[in-house]
Amino acid sequence: MAEAAIPRSRALAREERRRRLGPFGVLTHLALLVWTVLVVVPIAWTFLASVKSEDEIFGDAWSLPAALRLDNWARAWDQAHIGQYMINSVVVVAFGVFGTMLFGSMAAYVLARYRFVGNRAIYLLFVSGLAFPVYLALTPLFFVVQNMGTLPVVGPFIGLNTHAGLVLVYIAYSLPFTVFFLAAFFRTLPGAVAEAAFVDGASHTRVFFQIMLPMARPGIVSVTIFNVLGQWNQYQLPLVLLNSDRSKWVLTQGIADISTAAGYDADWSALFAALSMAILPMLVVYTIFQSQIQKGLTAGALK
Repeated sequence: MAEAAIPRSRALAREERRRRLGPFGVLTHLALLVWTVLVVVPIAWTFLASVKSEDEIFGDAWSLPAALRLDNWARAWDQAHIGQYMINSVVVVAFGVFGTMLFGSMAAYVLARYRFVGNRAIYLLFVSGLAFPVYLALTPLFFVVQNMGTLPVVGPFIGLNTHAGLVLVYIAYSLPFTVFFLAAFFRTLPGAVAEAAFVDGASHTRVFFQIMLPMARPGIVSVTIFNVLGQWNQYQLPLVLLNSDRSKWVLTQGIADISTAAGYDADWSALFAALSMAILPMLVVYTIFQSQIQKGLTAGALK
């Protein structure tokens, strides 16, 4: 009797969910399903092609390989220098994201919690950067970084074909979104804790780093992941600023070089192996911090 009631309760629960969703909810779920297929299928095919021969890649697209050709990964890592390019990407993105989060969080905190002349104008100046396409700035940006290379002492380290110069551009490019996101998040934090710390004699710097920043952890983690993804996948900026010294190329440049160096005779198996290497770290990062991203995106609405 109890066993027969279980399927009926499940059916009633499904019917209740369907009635609660309504037509709009059903369409939303269908759109999410289509979007999932559009994202998952190309990624799955890329990983599958990375262990195939070229004949198998251009044959039946979804056929399983006769044997796992892990030499594709080894060839991409060694002969195409993907290993070196990945190390360069890790270094550039690590420093770029660190600088972005350090300066972006401090600017967002000040703009969100302090009132002074020009506060709104500075905030709008940051936000306006979101509407400025990077393509429009590539030519003047090239000359700006080139001129930075002529500065005394530090010039050789921050000019063209330097990782430090690319890091500075990454920071500037990522600040508008970071400030916009974190400023809205800092406004939701309670001010009583900071006021109590000031009464106890804490400085503004100590209040920010030891009190307010830990309270903003969900938002910090969320925007950090977005910046990691954006800087890891960046192609136009490295292409312009690291245009001659191949030893300093980042991963996206190395992958593009595999497909363009030999024209139609490109090593497609190694190309898909390199793409898989580029995708895998981001999948791991997103999987680990998925719950933190969701908390950060919803925390502002729940406070």
